[in-house]
Amino acid sequence: MARMHTKKHGKSKSRKPVVELGVAPEGVPSKKEIEEKINEYMKKGIEPRLIGQYLKTKHNIPYVKQIFGKRLVLVMKDQGYTAEFPQDLLDLMKKAVNMRKHITINKRDVHNKIRLNRIESKIWRLTKYYKKEGIVAQDWKYDPEKAALIVKG
Repeated sequence: MARMHTKKHGKSKSRKPVVELGVAPEGVPSKKEIEEKINEYMKKGIEPRLIGQYLKTKHNIPYVKQIFGKRLVLVMKDQGYTAEFPQDLLDLMKKAVNMRKHITINKRDVHNKIRLNRIESKIWRLTKYYKKEGIVAQDWKYDPEKAALIVKG
């Protein structure tokens, strides 16, 4: 399937190994030890995607979902982690804020104005999905000034 804003097609499937959920592979620490490591990283304020990366590289834990039977974010949620906004939405808002800052300085940059438009349309689509799923508040609406405050804080 083609991408929405590019002419590229991309890969259609994930190439993760097929494994049984809830069964830890050999040589991997126990669930309790992994939960402790996740807690340590959460207290330091590290993002979920970096926690997964650290678990893979530093602690030799291939996939959290393979061990717990659920995604890392859900494991973190069980341990008390709450985020106001999902990470992908925050990343898009950071891009949009930086793009707006660039456009205020370079007013004639037409290509980045088009790119900003695409990024903001992705943000609107994501917020519609997250409102439907109940992850973001129903009355929340994307506003560039509010997004700048959210990204800054």
